Amino acid sequence: MLSEKGKYASATENRRFVWKEIVWPLILETNDVAFSLEQYQKKRDEVCSRYGISANSLSRGLASLIQRGLIFKENHLYSIHYRLIAYMRLKADVDYGTALHETKIRWILQKWIYSNILYFLI
Repeated sequence: MLSEKGKYASATENRRFVWKEIVWPLILETNDVAFSLEQYQKKRDEVCSRYGISANSLSRGLASLIQRGLIFKENHLYSIHYRLIAYMRLKADVDYGTALHETKIRWILQKWIYSNILYFLI
């Protein structure tokens, strides 16, 4: 799973692995937009034993997904971005790239529109 890569490549690899093997399957299994830390830890332990890796190697994956905006933490629950709910209802296989694209596309469009408005005003 983890290879000898640079700091940022390794973080991206951890995010992708945690999303693909733990978070999205957990969302589909529970058929709910939110999950608890205990549910996450149970699923993480199953995946770690299946792949023979330590939980420490995946420790920053969930926090990194929160930083990227794919997951939100509210009290003791973690929930997915609202734009991913339709995929959950369809039980679609959503990879990290698709999830990131769906959650960031509006932000990118707003930034592009704002920069173009500033260009025409100057």
